[in-house]
Amino acid sequence: MIYALIGIPLFILVFAVSMYNSLVSIRNQCDEAWSNVDTELKRRYDLIPNLINTVKGYAKHESELLEKVTAMREKASS
Repeated sequence: MIYALIGIPLFILVFAVSMYNSLVSIRNQCDEAWSNVDTELKRRYDLIPNLINTVKGYAKHESELLEKVTAMREKASS
């Protein structure tokens, strides 16, 4: 009888500590996952100016090329 009086609260205590540790572990995993998401979003955000500069460079080149093609078509059709 005395073992039951000591064993049941001890079991409940061990179970509660184990559950608490599991919840802390899950919270840490969640924080790490959100940190990874934030890192990837920052990386993507940092790539946008580079992409814009690349597109601007090609836009200038494409504009010049289109003008040359138009001039050659006009020259060829006349």
